[in-house]
Amino acid sequence: MDPRPKGLTAEGLTLAYEGRSVVDDLDVAIPAGRITAVIGANACGKSTLLKGLSRLLAPRRGAVYLDGQLIHSLRGKELARRLGMLPQSPVAPEGITVLDLVKRGRSPHQSWWRQWSPEDERAVYAALSATGLTEQAERSVDELSGGQRQRAWIAMALAQDTPVLLLDEPTNHLDLAHQIDILDLAVDLNRDQGRTIVLVLHDLNHACRYADHVIALKEGRIVAEGAPAAVVSQHLIAEVFGLSCTVIEDPAGGGPHIIPFGRHHAVAPDRRATATNR
Repeated sequence: MDPRPKGLTAEGLTLAYEGRSVVDDLDVAIPAGRITAVIGANACGKSTLLKGLSRLLAPRRGAVYLDGQLIHSLRGKELARRLGMLPQSPVAPEGITVLDLVKRGRSPHQSWWRQWSPEDERAVYAALSATGLTEQAERSVDELSGGQRQRAWIAMALAQDTPVLLLDEPTNHLDLAHQIDILDLAVDLNRDQGRTIVLVLHDLNHACRYADHVIALKEGRIVAEGAPAAVVSQHLIAEVFGLSCTVIEDPAGGGPHIIPFGRHHAVAPDRRATATNR
């Protein structure tokens, strides 16, 4: 019997570009059926980690497993039916419509004996509806705003209909209302369909509010992981981001809420002790 847990895991994972290690000797266990947020400063290895977990980048050392199977042993379409990945800044073919882009999410489900089906049609239009793009379905992706284009790619990932979904900065280019829409959608997919979702997020308060599990990276290593309330603190933010802050209770969700301090916004004297002791 394979002792490895179900879900997405990595052992001794080292990822490199041109011989330079970016992620170094990581053991990772993504909680199955939960939402995980990967946080950290720019160039700390967040996107590289997702590429390694999704097989977009071959490991220099170590291995990635999906439900106990070595991910590099899986056939391409089999992996694509089980794990979806939306990388940063994908590029659409010139002139492709939103509908045709989203339909590409169904390609792992196609074969010479299984052509386009009503199930495929339902998945595509459900993805368009979930991302608010039904009315833009016939428009060229080139004509869309940056935020609409991002939602079109997210719709394609949703149409792929995988139990594990990795999204690298899915709220990038979106205004605040659409950021919340996408994060609410992630919660719906998790709660209603049991999907395992991994998000790379720059907004720490969004990560704390929406994620069940947080992985904090610094220079390619995990410095903390666990429930946001258990690991997100003033000390962690200082260590990972080099930033002074105070951490209060989120009035909307009860978890941690970070208030950063720049050079022009020092901690008020009567709050110094509280902020220091968090």
